Amino acid sequence: MGHISEHDLARDATMPQAGEGTFIDLFAGCGGLSLGLMAAGWKGLFAVERSPDAFKTLRHNFIDGSSTAPRQLRFAWPDWLPAEPGDANQFLETYFSELSKYRGKVTLVAGGPPCQGFSFAGRRQAQDPRNQLFKRHLELVDFLRPEVVLLENVLGISIAHGRTKWLQNGGRGRPRQSYAEKIKHLLEQHGYESQQELVRACDFGVPQYRPRYLTIGIRRDLLKGKPAPSFFAILASLRTEFRRSHGLPLDREVTVAEAISDLRLTGKDIVPCDDTESPRGFTQIRYVAPESDYQRLMHGDLNGHPVNSLRIPNHRPTTVAKFTKILVSCRKGVQLSASDRERLGIKKSSFVPLDGEKPSHTLTTLPDDLLHYAEPRIHTVREHARLQSFPDWFDFRGKYTTGGDRRTKECPRYTQVGNAVPPLLAEAVGMALSDFRKKALKSR
Repeated sequence: MGHISEHDLARDATMPQAGEGTFIDLFAGCGGLSLGLMAAGWKGLFAVERSPDAFKTLRHNFIDGSSTAPRQLRFAWPDWLPAEPGDANQFLETYFSELSKYRGKVTLVAGGPPCQGFSFAGRRQAQDPRNQLFKRHLELVDFLRPEVVLLENVLGISIAHGRTKWLQNGGRGRPRQSYAEKIKHLLEQHGYESQQELVRACDFGVPQYRPRYLTIGIRRDLLKGKPAPSFFAILASLRTEFRRSHGLPLDREVTVAEAISDLRLTGKDIVPCDDTESPRGFTQIRYVAPESDYQRLMHGDLNGHPVNSLRIPNHRPTTVAKFTKILVSCRKGVQLSASDRERLGIKKSSFVPLDGEKPSHTLTTLPDDLLHYAEPRIHTVREHARLQSFPDWFDFRGKYTTGGDRRTKECPRYTQVGNAVPPLLAEAVGMALSDFRKKALKSR
């Protein structure tokens, strides 16, 4: 008999049993939500992600397993599902027979449908076809009948397109409905009680404000006519203990400096970039050690082991000079004013020099929307990952950046990080979901 590896055993895992806390992650990206849910004790069955770039990162960390990834954070990936990018639009039709065996046996269907059409950081187009992808999520929910449903998205999903104009017209005619309201209505039509609310990532130790809009659904028949417990009350109640158990401050947010000061270039040896997926000519720091409690949490058991995605951006001297002026003459932690942009010759309408003593503004998919709090440069991918609360063992794969019309087709590392659910927030949500489920089932 040939050697059977731990990875092979994971891929041949048996079907989920009743009572297990299992989940499927749709629109998984590089895996921020999955990482947090697994850290909270949920068992990941598999994930669906269309982008080859993002799936490459997800596979490396959760299916193949990177050299420094904790072994318990792996999907129990089924043999019938190829470990490759998949389209949520055709997923149910393609694997109808295999998925039929999971009906009623999956505890949670989770995911964050693409948010570009909702986001205030983008063009916010009502007709963006990505706005309809939540329907694919709900179709799979309707088919699998999980106990619990989780959808995560940006604040803009709760604001109806055209609502402002409707109000300006005195409220005449039929008011527009937000996509959050549509999701709630569809969940209720499919037999789920739902709850929705805005949460802030920084409340759970993420060094970034990043408001996220959550929709939680629980199958109505499980409640036996009794009211569901309040998920968001449960989430709020565990906040203090969650921060204490992770060694994070209890009375304030984690700051940018606490998150990334150990990754500064100042005082470090600058060496050639060792990333085989990066073109030659780039450099990186020689990593030394964490300097704050948050950094120690992110660095974990690596003990100074080199971390992935430290490549330093190459800026022209004129760009460095402009960034230096910004750090010296502009307010930190706020978007550059129109007068500052005109004075400095900056055309970007959204550009923020970060304040080291505050959490970061919400990360976008573009690396040049934020300026380092103390050095005249944009962040490395690893610094972005720290601001999103990805642990240092988590490796990113693929190109670092892309441009032009390729932005709609490729998902490089900066985009993977910017699109992700912060793992610390996802972990807190996963803990609250476990408690929510137990209380709901106990009340029967």
